[in-house]
Amino acid sequence: MKQKDSFADQIWMFFASVKLTVYTLVLLAVTSIIGTVVLQNASPEAYIRLYGPGGYNMIQVLDLDRMYQAWWYLLLMVVLCVNIVVCSIDRLSATWKIIFPKNISVNPRRFEKAKNRQEFDCHLPMEQIAGRAKQILAVRAGKVIEKTDNANLIFYAEKGRWSRLGVYVVHASVLMLLAGALIGSALGFKANLRLDEGQTADTVFDAHTRLPIKLPFTVRCNDFQVKFYDTGAPDEFKSSLSILENNQESFTKDILVNHPLRYKGINIFQASYGATTPDQALFEITDSETGTVETHTIKNGGGVSLPADAGKFIFEGFMPHYDFNGHNLGEAFIGRLDTTNGRNAQVVLPTKFPTFDKMRKGRFTVEVKSWDQAYYTGLQVTKDPGVPFVYTGFLLMIIGCWVTFFVSHRSVCIGLEQAGSGNTRVWVAGRANRNAQGTNLTVKKLVKELKEVSGK
Repeated sequence: MKQKDSFADQIWMFFASVKLTVYTLVLLAVTSIIGTVVLQNASPEAYIRLYGPGGYNMIQVLDLDRMYQAWWYLLLMVVLCVNIVVCSIDRLSATWKIIFPKNISVNPRRFEKAKNRQEFDCHLPMEQIAGRAKQILAVRAGKVIEKTDNANLIFYAEKGRWSRLGVYVVHASVLMLLAGALIGSALGFKANLRLDEGQTADTVFDAHTRLPIKLPFTVRCNDFQVKFYDTGAPDEFKSSLSILENNQESFTKDILVNHPLRYKGINIFQASYGATTPDQALFEITDSETGTVETHTIKNGGGVSLPADAGKFIFEGFMPHYDFNGHNLGEAFIGRLDTTNGRNAQVVLPTKFPTFDKMRKGRFTVEVKSWDQAYYTGLQVTKDPGVPFVYTGFLLMIIGCWVTFFVSHRSVCIGLEQAGSGNTRVWVAGRANRNAQGTNLTVKKLVKELKEVSGK
């Protein structure tokens, strides 16, 4: 009666299944497509606008907004890793015996039905051609094993046994790639940082959770520069960043888009930029009743008296994007008119439209004449400790594929038989686990050299 497998054996058989590999790969492929369709790492408002409240709740429950860090996606990768390891161990013992046999047995009958087998008769006696046959085979196929079989002489050689390890190198490469992804998800981060010119920071904020992340150094934005096309579109923008440690400057580097700063495993990319609130600006205030025009330099948060002491104008702030009836008018200054007659009003002054305040049709109109333009730099800060594993995985993948597809385990056999009248019958055949064409070519070359030796 067959003994029932233990629970541990059943678990081992489950993870050693090739079907599990196929199913897991299919699931990873299908779910990866979801990750390219569903918007990733966006704001809740964006998901509600695109998918509605119900869709947003489902996305949150399944972590589809950061799918490649979702627990179930990482679990699939762990299952695939375990599956690959168990499959490799399960089949390694048999492969190991082939690569490192205790004794190499020569069975000439394995070559009797080889498709590349060739025979010819040589007029030389067996003893005379044997030495040359052994020498030629050693050059073509490596170490030669000599065997006598019923008065017949057999020469056998093989090489490339180690090539059977190529598939295990490919398995190792996949494990390294998966390990890199898992390590990057568990220990890495993608964060954002905004710095005004002259500002320093040693804390960034996770792009998804918005939680603070402490850096092992301090970043300072020394300067930000932007160049524009004639159309007004940005041509190039770059930040001059300094890295400070223990309040001492370590080094300074200019970063541009696709030219990041890398230090201590952390990458700092130039991602965006914007205008910051100027410290002060020059305003022109016009009194339509008296025709008086006054200009004042006002600090942010400060104010000046209106002409004829009719009240006060206060510089309240700055907006990088001002929306007017669904149209983005760009940068705008915000102020407030406090008049003595009680007719107070908020004033919006888009810099691209200097006469915009005249539409308000009040007694006083305000126009921004000049200001010290300042920018902030938007940086993306990332850390991915799994990158070395990924690079190693790609290298192993190249090596493993090359060994698997272009190197083969080949064995070649030369047989010498007495043919009567002092002649010798010579046969040559080869076998290989792949690349049969290369083995056939080796057999042809051996036959050609042996015929030359025998004078045929």
